[in-house]
Amino acid sequence: MKTKKLYLLALVFFSLIVQLVKAEVKLPAIVSSNMVLQRNSTVELWGWADANESFSIKTSWLTEAINIKANDSGNWSVQVKTTTSKVSQTIEIKTQTTTIILENILFGEVWLCSGQSNMFQPLKGYNGQPTFGGSEAIMLSENANLRLFTAHKKASESPLEDLKDFSGWTQASPETVSEFSAVAYFFGKQLQEILDVPVGLIHSSWGGSKIEAWISAEVLEELQEDGVPITPVSKNPQRSPTLLFNAMINPLIPYKIKGVLWYQGEANRQDPNSYKILFPRMVKDWRERWGGEEFPIYYAQIAPYIYSGDNEYKNKEDNTAYIREAQMECLDLIPNSGIAITLDIGEEKFIHPPKKKDVADRLLFNALNKTYGYKAIDYASPTYKSHIVRDGAIILEFNNINGGLYSKEGLSDFEIAGKDKVFYPAEAQIIEGNKVLVKSHEVVEPAAVRYGWKNWVRGTLFDTSLLPVSSFRTDKW
Repeated sequence: MKTKKLYLLALVFFSLIVQLVKAEVKLPAIVSSNMVLQRNSTVELWGWADANESFSIKTSWLTEAINIKANDSGNWSVQVKTTTSKVSQTIEIKTQTTTIILENILFGEVWLCSGQSNMFQPLKGYNGQPTFGGSEAIMLSENANLRLFTAHKKASESPLEDLKDFSGWTQASPETVSEFSAVAYFFGKQLQEILDVPVGLIHSSWGGSKIEAWISAEVLEELQEDGVPITPVSKNPQRSPTLLFNAMINPLIPYKIKGVLWYQGEANRQDPNSYKILFPRMVKDWRERWGGEEFPIYYAQIAPYIYSGDNEYKNKEDNTAYIREAQMECLDLIPNSGIAITLDIGEEKFIHPPKKKDVADRLLFNALNKTYGYKAIDYASPTYKSHIVRDGAIILEFNNINGGLYSKEGLSDFEIAGKDKVFYPAEAQIIEGNKVLVKSHEVVEPAAVRYGWKNWVRGTLFDTSLLPVSSFRTDKW
């Protein structure tokens, strides 16, 4: 009899525990204490609870509590307006049995930073591959108004509701920034100082990842039906279609962001034509899933590097000039986008160039001018416009000539060809301050010019803001 009573008591106790657990409100990893919410906008808070569970949300900046009821599946969401206040805020979520308090929340600018290993490269650098200025940046990183969040490397065959592995929102400090993305950190630190508002950086990248891995299954199916070649499933998850979108992007939606920084392309270098379709379609899909807002995306062009096929660089599959060209052409295919040209800061034998602050600066120039209204800041590199043939030479004209063209030690890596399509090394010089004259005694009747048209090159042509000209060609041979 005594045993039966103990059993019944245990059963009642267990039932109470289950009810308490069921009634608990659960938040996604990205919604927590120390987070930065996009300022002066409408943000979404969401999560899970027991089916049809009722609870309230009280914020420190709104006068009235918000009453919530989960749906039949236990999902809930609510839109909340934020302000421009720089004061630390709190959120209290209260059910009949539990209370969740989120503290030290800031309103500011939130940027998602994604891509492959050059975005992933931390301030402390990789083994044998430094990040220039990384040690000083780590030393001076203490900043309560700069917050960091990292989605760690995970893959999934189906879209996840929440992150499986992450480093939650933390304040920037020497202990938290050394392993954080260098490009993201350099961008965010300067943005925070210039705007004098809090900044939140969400880092989600994976080295060696193909762009297909970051695209939803629905979009890839549509593209495949349209005849676009899609990377097949690989033993490496970061090279398999949609697996990273499922595990590292979908769980972040619909957390309100100001924009996206993107640094990827090396893994797709052998199919530039497909990249021109895949990248714009990925951006369109992300924007739609984030609520249809055309947030800005600023991306880095891949930097020069020798690659194994450099001795045969005239073979299209081995020449990264074609993927650099594709990335340039994506500017016209992706509304509200900008590019950071990196032709001058690559490393011949390292695919991870150490000058990550230069990349971040050029991304920041785009953001400051195009997103934040600092119109005096030059952000756009000169681009090839047109050419004329005169006296056995070709004269090139350019767009975006801000203050004229510049070369520190003379121009190199220009080639010129006649109608036979055979290219020869050429002499090049800046004329009239804004044009380039190209010629070679090997080509009497020139027809086309190429600049930096190979894997490894050190850019020599700039504007007076020291923004480099990308590799380009006047032909479509």
